[in-house]
Amino acid sequence: MTNRPGNPFLNLLSKPAIGPLIALLIACIFFATQSDRFLSGRNFSLIVQQVSVVGALAIGQTLIILTAGIDLSNGLVMALGGVLMTRLAFVGGLNPYLAILVGLAATTGFGLLNGLLVTRLRLPPFIVTLGTLNIAFALTRIYTVQTTRVPSGEPQVFLGQTFKLGETAITYGSIFLLILVLIVWFILQETPIGRHIYAVGNDPEAARLAGIRVNYVLLGVYTAAGFIYGLAALLQVARTGVGDPQAGQNGNLESITAVVLGGTSLFGGRGTVLGTLVGALIVGVFRNGLQLMGVDSIYQVLITGILVILAVAIDQMGRRRA
Repeated sequence: MTNRPGNPFLNLLSKPAIGPLIALLIACIFFATQSDRFLSGRNFSLIVQQVSVVGALAIGQTLIILTAGIDLSNGLVMALGGVLMTRLAFVGGLNPYLAILVGLAATTGFGLLNGLLVTRLRLPPFIVTLGTLNIAFALTRIYTVQTTRVPSGEPQVFLGQTFKLGETAITYGSIFLLILVLIVWFILQETPIGRHIYAVGNDPEAARLAGIRVNYVLLGVYTAAGFIYGLAALLQVARTGVGDPQAGQNGNLESITAVVLGGTSLFGGRGTVLGTLVGALIVGVFRNGLQLMGVDSIYQVLITGILVILAVAIDQMGRRRA
């Protein structure tokens, strides 16, 4: 008995990122009919700039959610990394490049701590990262309550500089985000490490029986996510020009929103980092489009909340049908 190939169109729609991509295109078409300024290159460049920090946080969040975990600490860990990168260099006199490395080491260390608590003590990721959220918040405030302005030309703000593509100014940070997405996508889709991450998210016990060292995979995922939060800190400093201890207050919720809207399942094992980028862009497009239409910002938050609930509901129904 031969297997018939499935309907190519239905197979395409079953891909996690296709639904969010269609939603993004529909949103773009709608807002293009509402505002003449929406389709301009300058406006699209602005949207990508606005979602770059959340997009980077969401990449790390995607890795963790793919293993059926969650990270509530990422925004505050990013804030700690940002103030270390700036204050050590421009108040403490440390070499700016070394200050960046210290900030990256601090965020990576928090990721490692989360991973150790989840794997060694077998604590729920929600509880672990809720605790480290408060630790990162406290350490940031203990270290400083003041913003640190970064002089122009310093390496901390390089990613905020722009180059011209036609008449459109594009930041190096936008290109950096796209490169980061492609690197993580390649690792997840084309390497044994990526296959192990999906396997652990689908069924950790089956993965263990198949010879996958589940704890090492989880430890690596949380540590890598922490490093990516440090890159998000660098993007945040480059975009604003300051190391801000108030940054990242809603980073956890915004990154989870991008991940969910991008088609990644909160139950683990399903999703792509490309979908996460699309999810971040959906939020950015809605906020930008509604702002161009003159809609009050509170309705932007309302619509984002509705979109998240719909995305999770669709994922849940899909799992039940499967």
